[in-house]
Amino acid sequence: MMTAANSPSVDRVPASAQRTIRILDGISIFTGKAVSWLLIPMMLSLVYEVFMRYLFHSPTIWSMDMAVILFGINFMVGSAYCLQSGGHIRTDFFYNNWSVKTKAKVDILMYILLFFPVHIVFLEVGWKYFWKSFTISETMVSSPWMPIVWPLKFAIPCCVALTLVQGVSEVIKNIYRWKTGVDYWAAETEAA
Repeated sequence: MMTAANSPSVDRVPASAQRTIRILDGISIFTGKAVSWLLIPMMLSLVYEVFMRYLFHSPTIWSMDMAVILFGINFMVGSAYCLQSGGHIRTDFFYNNWSVKTKAKVDILMYILLFFPVHIVFLEVGWKYFWKSFTISETMVSSPWMPIVWPLKFAIPCCVALTLVQGVSEVIKNIYRWKTGVDYWAAETEAA
């Protein structure tokens, strides 16, 4: 597999930029893979509910709420990994026909004009949303189990912060795609 580290022309990217990209991508990959383990207790709680409901006619009051909470945390915290691996939706109809340099210019422009400003606002709003929930020990009133809801709401600012970090990595990559016309990180995205 060709990666940024062993590409013959990667020497056009300074070692400090390569190191920064590796660290930032590593954060996204680690958190994405770590949070994916939440799918196991989510599935176990759903399977438990099915057995209790249909075999023993004794449904639980907690398992569906637990599954929703765990899936929400997984979905949100895993978004930076999705960005790192190129899994987010884009209008490929136009994008795929562009050169590496054109893609990089458009991506940099979109990160600066849309991505960072919107994520900074989301980070502030998400933190306030979480903090209020945490300070009042908010519970999920729509559930008879009434679990605390702040862990799920903490995933919102966590998601935004991790996605911002990955956005910095993507901008750095795009700067060197624009300068060189080479996508050194394409093989990593395809492998992920």
